Amino acid sequence: MKEAIVSKASEMFLRLGFKSVTMNDIAAEMGISKKTIYQHFSNKEELVEASTTQLFNNISAGIDSIREMGKNSIEEIFTIRNFMMQHLNNESTSPLYQLQKFFPKIFTCLRSMQFEKMNSCMKENLQRGIEYGLYRQDINIEFVSRIYFTGLTGIKDGDIFPAALFDVHEVTRQFLEYHLRGIVTEKGLEILKMLLKNENLILNKF
Repeated sequence: MKEAIVSKASEMFLRLGFKSVTMNDIAAEMGISKKTIYQHFSNKEELVEASTTQLFNNISAGIDSIREMGKNSIEEIFTIRNFMMQHLNNESTSPLYQLQKFFPKIFTCLRSMQFEKMNSCMKENLQRGIEYGLYRQDINIEFVSRIYFTGLTGIKDGDIFPAALFDVHEVTRQFLEYHLRGIVTEKGLEILKMLLKNENLILNKF
């Protein structure tokens, strides 16, 4: 039951926001009493923490699986981005904003875990990309890895990129293109153009 509560809460928090969803809402959605939830979690903050940890662990496992596929560095980045978008239900900025505002300690802990995971993955991706001639030899791996994380989290700032003006899926695509064009070689640029073309073809079908 505890696992089911965390899963349902995670889905609702992402869809409606960490502040917006109440324990009553979760209980009603699951068809159980609020008392049942409190048998497993002392308060909402404990449930929020469990939910964000589960989300992080699931996404980390998915990223590791993608990294084991043996894709080239550029395609790997696009595949990871698409996986994250699907797993987070095309996450808007609102849930993260609410998490940061109303559960700052949990947000800070989550951001730290995200950085450690992303920085490690990106540094390996960059090194491999250099070795295969897809990224420039002269890039500073530590800097590029950190600026990538900064940009990826920055585009989720609802004050800077309001949902009324920016579609979250399109913003992430534009950010990836912006980021990669600054570090790819001619060989890498051809792969990037092909991936962007394929994405446009898929989007035009809908």
